[in-house]
Amino acid sequence: MIDEVVPSALDGQRLDRVVALVADVSRAEAAAVVAAGGVTVDGHVASSGKLRLTEGQRIEVDPSAIPRVGPPVADVDVAFEVVHVDDHLVVVDKPAGLVVHPGAGNVDGTLVNGLLARFPELAGVGDEERPGIVHRLDAGSSGLLVVARTSEALDDLMAQFASRAAGRTYTALVWGHPSAPHGVIDAPIGRDHRDPLRMAVAADGRPARTEYEVVECYGRPNDLALLTCRLETGRTHQIRVHLTSIGHPLVGDTTYGGRRPVLGLTRPFLHAAALRFVHPASGEELIFESVLPADLTDLLAQLQPAD
Repeated sequence: MIDEVVPSALDGQRLDRVVALVADVSRAEAAAVVAAGGVTVDGHVASSGKLRLTEGQRIEVDPSAIPRVGPPVADVDVAFEVVHVDDHLVVVDKPAGLVVHPGAGNVDGTLVNGLLARFPELAGVGDEERPGIVHRLDAGSSGLLVVARTSEALDDLMAQFASRAAGRTYTALVWGHPSAPHGVIDAPIGRDHRDPLRMAVAADGRPARTEYEVVECYGRPNDLALLTCRLETGRTHQIRVHLTSIGHPLVGDTTYGGRRPVLGLTRPFLHAAALRFVHPASGEELIFESVLPADLTDLLAQLQPAD
């Protein structure tokens, strides 16, 4: 069940628009959910998507009432690199700008569409709209993710990520110099009460922990720091939100970085550089690494270490 409190930014907005935002569906799909009785407002089933909401009202959306648009189709034109493949799983190095699976506004051209072209058996693994997907990366992030080719592998890998037996390491470039060379950000993350399109550190959010370590500090042309980040949980936009919360947003992040310059980037400086998990069939620990793509290395080459 999707449970949200109407933020001030959506005070006076129609219910169908709010449902579309919080459930990540189209306006038409949101209206259909309301018509099917899948939305309550302050505990009462809503009868019309035209209802105007007020700040502080609680809405609940039943995901099972969201109309299905049908399973994604194979697309041979989606480009991505496969770094490992066997009978049980695939490890992909995702380029920046590629959406992982279909959703509102991205019904095709996603990584899932490309995966289905190369591995058609994925169509029967897990959720039909995101077959084989164990974990995700933001569209703007690049790097490694593992995809399951069987239902057994999917269950095993998802359990590993849930129990923190599997690990992900990211490389990030942030504004400023963190006061501590190493730290853990332990702060819950939920939807921003002022802007439902963003996530934020919120008391009513879900638990989230990010460990970071400073690799290098730069002083010219700007005070910046290169970090290694390790996720203990996997919330939406977790690294971006956590680093912003301590005053060090990602370079290139126009959503959470305020009006800071992007320094030539067209996306946040965030790369999933390493992935570790136990193979669901062999029991062997596997570790994969991915080098920084050219847009990120080009920016680093322009920086000079801090004095």
